[in-house]
Amino acid sequence: MLYIKALHIIFVVTWFAGLFYIVRLFVYTVEANGENEPKRQILLNQFYIMQRRLWYGITWPSAVLTFIFGHWVLLQGPWKHMLFQSFDWLTIKYLLVWGLLLYHLWCHRTFKRQQKGIFNHSSNALRIWNEVATLFLIAIVFLVVVKNNLSLLYGVGGLVLFALLLMVAINIYRKLR
Repeated sequence: MLYIKALHIIFVVTWFAGLFYIVRLFVYTVEANGENEPKRQILLNQFYIMQRRLWYGITWPSAVLTFIFGHWVLLQGPWKHMLFQSFDWLTIKYLLVWGLLLYHLWCHRTFKRQQKGIFNHSSNALRIWNEVATLFLIAIVFLVVVKNNLSLLYGVGGLVLFALLLMVAINIYRKLR
């Protein structure tokens, strides 16, 4: 069982790494699209390749394996009786993971559009979207480590504060650029 947990954690880490990096590549691709030729096409071609390799070689496989090993741990451990029996930390974590999957699907839609040369978001908007995975990571890790619903209130408050600080930092960065 410990090997299955270890594999679950490894693929969680690689899934998050993929989510963090793919949105950065979205930002770079949007900015490359604003360049003059021939630099524009050279950069776009390179970023399209990088996106495809990351998305299909790391991020999607990691997401699938995270769910496989996570559900394996859930069904083999004492937790299967806890899930949805009461609104406890595990139920909240499970719902957050499904929220992360929705974010992953949003990234997939954005990936597919960018691969077709469709750019629906500015680089600044994508920088903000890049922090969504960070918020999910913080919330999920705190719930797993603390395993306390009351800490969720503190965690949500901390997340809101953290999100506000990120927004301020992004705005300062944008003005300095």
